[in-house]
Amino acid sequence: MSGLLEAQQTTLEGRLPGAGRRVSIIGAPCGFGASVAGVDLGPAAMRVAGLRRRIAGLGFEVRDLGDLRMECPAEPPPPGEKLRYLREITAACELLAADVRKSLEGGELPIVLGGDHSIAIGSFAGVASFHRQRGESVGLIWFDAHADMNTPETSPSGNIHGMPLAVLLGYGSPELTGIEGFSPKLDPRFCAHIGARDVDPGERELIRKLGMRFFTMREIDERGMSACVDEAIGIASRAQAGFHVTLDVDALDPGDAPGSGTVVRGGLTYREAHLAMEKIAGAGGALSLEVVEINTALDINNRTAELGVELILSALGKTIL
Repeated sequence: MSGLLEAQQTTLEGRLPGAGRRVSIIGAPCGFGASVAGVDLGPAAMRVAGLRRRIAGLGFEVRDLGDLRMECPAEPPPPGEKLRYLREITAACELLAADVRKSLEGGELPIVLGGDHSIAIGSFAGVASFHRQRGESVGLIWFDAHADMNTPETSPSGNIHGMPLAVLLGYGSPELTGIEGFSPKLDPRFCAHIGARDVDPGERELIRKLGMRFFTMREIDERGMSACVDEAIGIASRAQAGFHVTLDVDALDPGDAPGSGTVVRGGLTYREAHLAMEKIAGAGGALSLEVVEINTALDINNRTAELGVELILSALGKTIL
């Protein structure tokens, strides 16, 4: 009987999506890029929701690297500053890029927990740097209610969490664009943005200039999430290595994800978000995953952090059956 049970267990483990695969969890509790306090506790909230245990339940070998050490600024930036907390965010992104690169060098899939969306500068820089050494390009699927393509000249607030996609494309402060020693990190032909419904004038101009592919909420309403995600995966998969996935929880409707400091009504539904992640898992091209902008001060009973964990699990291959 024990031999039969062992054989059944081996068969079951063989079906698990994480069998033979390793992931690393990296917390990036950076809140300097946002204007509402509480987003720096996002990594802790996702850990409270059982992230490590639940990933391990999919068969993955999991290594939690803990959180990056954040510099504390001596004083707030002056009024009207167009690059708020630039030094602190640059330092955090440099550390994150190095950790992500080391994780990939060790054969692990990095899962980055934010923090505000400025950390995407560091996470994608680490992925792009690792594959650049191998002569490979990297694609990007970016879920967000906002374009995140402001520059210091176009930003209404000076908050860097509204600038990371522009930085990766080579636009913005040299301190940020130059992380890992090269710029741009991303070819716009390999980038797909999903969920936009709040875009600033300066961002719109840069999007049109670069010919960026944005799947706005109107297009998702008209065509359906399935068709839009399939096309987005096709775009990001044109890159030689595969693609990074970054999810700002404000891409979802506030009814499902209330814990965000930048909520915009009319976002992705719970099932649309899961469908997107399930299709990404099925495509098999994701090199790294990231969930950002969970604000614990605004969340309700850890609902948004719980949803963030659920979406990570779907992106790692968890299915209904």
